[in-house]
Amino acid sequence: MKVKNDPLKRDRWARLRFSIIGSLLAAPPADGELRAALQVLSEKVWRHPVSGEDARFGLSTIERWYYAARRAADPFATLKNRPRADVGRIKAMSTIAIETLTHQYREHSGWTAQLHVDNLRVTLANTEGPLPSYATVRRYLKAQGMFRRQRPKSHTAGALAARDRLERLEVRSFEVEYVGQLWHCDFHHGSRKVLTREGNWEKPLLFGVIDDRSRLVCHLQWYLDETAESFTHGLCQAFMKRGLPRALMSDNGAAMISEEVVGGLATLGVVHQTTLPFSPYQNAKQESFWGRIEGRLMAMLEGEERLTLDLLNQATQAWVEQEYHRALHTEINATPLERYLAGPNVSRDCPASAVLRAAFRIEVTRTQRRSDGTVSLAGQRFEIPSRYRHLDTVSLRYARWDLTQVDLMDPHAGAILCGVKPLDKAANADGERRCLDPIGPDLSPLPPTGMAPLLRQCMADYATTGLPPAYLPHHDQENRHE
Repeated sequence: MKVKNDPLKRDRWARLRFSIIGSLLAAPPADGELRAALQVLSEKVWRHPVSGEDARFGLSTIERWYYAARRAADPFATLKNRPRADVGRIKAMSTIAIETLTHQYREHSGWTAQLHVDNLRVTLANTEGPLPSYATVRRYLKAQGMFRRQRPKSHTAGALAARDRLERLEVRSFEVEYVGQLWHCDFHHGSRKVLTREGNWEKPLLFGVIDDRSRLVCHLQWYLDETAESFTHGLCQAFMKRGLPRALMSDNGAAMISEEVVGGLATLGVVHQTTLPFSPYQNAKQESFWGRIEGRLMAMLEGEERLTLDLLNQATQAWVEQEYHRALHTEINATPLERYLAGPNVSRDCPASAVLRAAFRIEVTRTQRRSDGTVSLAGQRFEIPSRYRHLDTVSLRYARWDLTQVDLMDPHAGAILCGVKPLDKAANADGERRCLDPIGPDLSPLPPTGMAPLLRQCMADYATTGLPPAYLPHHDQENRHE
């Protein structure tokens, strides 16, 4: 049996009024009989549209309804309840009380309604007129949109600007159209400590990558730090599992905006988008996923007293693949795995691991020492091959957390010239030395022969002028030589 929809309050009143005077509009009474017809209607008992109890309406009231409906083009709309003329205005709030409360809210938007009331009473103690009650002030604050603002965790200029921007601009949910079009990534601080291999208890951090359209977890792994090395390590595993996305969204953490990460994503052709500072709601899909981590995964590990990092990672991988990916996601009305496989997919094939490793590095310039052909890098000295000893400055490409792979780069073409190895003083102490590689044509010294071409040319030009030599020979010296 279908249940009838309960009409709105204004429509219920309009239906009752129209049913009362409807007969008069359908069959207007003759001249002089209107008052008698209205009298009959006023004596009848009607059902109240709100309480459902018996109700009677006066003759003058029914008469007002009748004339209003008869003059209107839309009788039913005319019989609806009209908004009050003083709607939105509170008579108990004087002009000075409103001005004081507004100024007070602008200075202290984090105050509770009770605190606003207490300070307002002190400010208006010497003014005329009644002081507004707590209910009145609370109702006015709510009517004007003066809700209590949450205080930012830090009172820096960026945090305050982010709070004001959130109040000024609307927030809208979004979802991209393709799988692999946008990934979200973030770090989450775990709620439990894990036992490390060194025997220490430390709080782990969970690195996660989620596809925006399908909500599929591309990779999930626990680490003991939030560094660019851990970020790159987890992100490369996500690439190898799911391919290269078109864009990646992260916050402005130091690990996410490091030079290695920014340069590596650009090299791989992945657009790096960062959220606005102090605005975690822009990465809401990732933040919402952390709630499921704590509510389900970590809740099922409550009985594990000696929780290690390896065990936590194993349990996390099993939970993601066997439960999360196969459970119905109410937001998309499908499981993440079904949505991911359904596509459409715009991700690209992932390159080899060596290419990924080489991408997330930085390039720096160093001055080569002429004495021994070495450069200093991150507190260590590296030997430059002798065939590049003619370069004053060299470009080196490396990751700051991995000095085992340092490459000498061509600064113009961006190509790798060769690998550079650390200086091994113990190996150099054996006294053996390799011959220097030639860096061009043979430049071994030769004995000079004859007069220089420039001087020979000068003498020939001088002879063509026909002038005698511009000096006088000394006869005594000439005779002495004879």
